Amino acid sequence: MSDPHDSSDVLTVQADSIDSALGRARFGERQWRCALGAGGVREDKVEGDAATPAGKFPLRRLYYRNDRLVLPKVRLPARPIAEHDGWCDDPRSPSYNRLVRIPNEWNHEKMWREDGLYDLVVVVGYNDDPPEGEWGSAIFLHIARGDMSPTRGCIAFARDDLLELVTLIGPGTHLNVHSLPSTETEPPPSDDDEIRQFEDFDERDW
Repeated sequence: MSDPHDSSDVLTVQADSIDSALGRARFGERQWRCALGAGGVREDKVEGDAATPAGKFPLRRLYYRNDRLVLPKVRLPARPIAEHDGWCDDPRSPSYNRLVRIPNEWNHEKMWREDGLYDLVVVVGYNDDPPEGEWGSAIFLHIARGDMSPTRGCIAFARDDLLELVTLIGPGTHLNVHSLPSTETEPPPSDDDEIRQFEDFDERDW
């Protein structure tokens, strides 16, 4: 059983910059490029804003297209996606932010897609215990488009990278999405850096 306080069992995601929907995901010694939401990374996410939620979240389970890929050995619960599977993104519905059967009277998205983005999906435990308000739904790790274009709030990876990642994560893994981009969280200069600045100083610069 994973230790919930084990920092090595955290998947960390951070945008490159405040204006970028590209970022990096890190798990232990491994790291991968990823695409983030077109609406940025937000602590105050709401339904339809295309933002990736900031915070720390559990990873729930996997869904995958068994007609398109062979799932490697994984530790999260997993099941194949069926043609009648959808995900409710309608805050008015009692099934909001849940897997539903389609056709369905409430707004939803199809899990069975032709573009391959949902050939492999990891469900992020965001606003699901229980779903509340209009704080957003259907936050997944999934396969990115070929050009790594922004998502509608999910975190997307190259197909081979996600296939590698799902073999590493498990029920004890948490996703930690930083609200600040990496360009704003650089460590402060060390004493050695300040000493080097004085060593390079030339009085003629005055």
